[in-house]
Amino acid sequence: MIRRRTALVALVASATLALTACGDGTLEAGKNLDPDKLTIYSAQHENLTEAWAKKFQEDTDIEVQIRYGSDSSMGAQIVQEGAKSPADVFLTENSPAMTTVQNAKLLAPVDAGTLAQVGDAYAPSSKEWVGIAARSTVLVYNPTKISEAELPKSILDLQDPKWAGRWGAAAGGADFQAIVSAILATQGEEKTAAWLKGLKDGAKIYQNNIAVMKAVNAGQVPVGIMYHYYWYRDQALTKAGSGNTKLLYFRNEDPGAFVSVSGGAVLKSSKHAANAQKFLAFVTSAEGQKMLATSDAKEYAVGKGVASDAALEPLDTLQAPKVDPYTLNGPKVIELMTAAGIL
Repeated sequence: MIRRRTALVALVASATLALTACGDGTLEAGKNLDPDKLTIYSAQHENLTEAWAKKFQEDTDIEVQIRYGSDSSMGAQIVQEGAKSPADVFLTENSPAMTTVQNAKLLAPVDAGTLAQVGDAYAPSSKEWVGIAARSTVLVYNPTKISEAELPKSILDLQDPKWAGRWGAAAGGADFQAIVSAILATQGEEKTAAWLKGLKDGAKIYQNNIAVMKAVNAGQVPVGIMYHYYWYRDQALTKAGSGNTKLLYFRNEDPGAFVSVSGGAVLKSSKHAANAQKFLAFVTSAEGQKMLATSDAKEYAVGKGVASDAALEPLDTLQAPKVDPYTLNGPKVIELMTAAGIL
């Protein structure tokens, strides 16, 4: 596993690998960015980002190029580039990476009209970025391996030694680290450290959320922690990785009911700031959010008055903990997870 002293270097290196220009009409950037185009650094689903960007380009005649990477690598790259970053827009899957860039004072305020297009829970108090989508933490379980009565009542229960070897998590990923950031925000450092010790001692660690789901599906572990949309995407296809499983939503403002907000922001150094603001306004508009809701991403729409995919558990019934996305502390989470021997 990557140790703390080399993590940032590795993340930046992974983000700065040259991307090959595509010949199939996509907007993915090549090795050399065109300074005349609106440049999006995106950690969001590529199909969704591409669809948004293409529609925006068609409607406005503003040319767009996209550079893809993970939450952590893109955030680290922007911080390293600082005021010289060629990025105009930053899109994330989870908010801690956005907070990292914001804390480096690299973001411009989002237009008030754009912020007004999303629900209050999906705009941070800083007003320097805006929610573009959301995903819920869930417990995936195999009913042939565990009964409903035996399921944990809270995500915090999983630190109990009785769960040792009986639950899975993709602890190294940005998704899981965002979930830990919610535990930190709601429970404090001491309780989070204790929970992470339980994770280190008792959980089976998998490469990613899909691997967690497949492990539960195969009966390797009875339960696992992940985000909802992996399950719904598989259910909409062959159910090969989820056919033997069900989902539990913790609700009751439990940290395990955390809803992670995907963010969109304009870089303070943007050379195309007005167009960047227009792009965020489009993504959060009714049209942009309907594109999300009808895509295969299976994420929640956060635009006011826009219904999410009907297959999903309704967002307003999830009873998520009230967490200001601005307060989620990604660096502290990495520090605690490193101290626990997980990273």
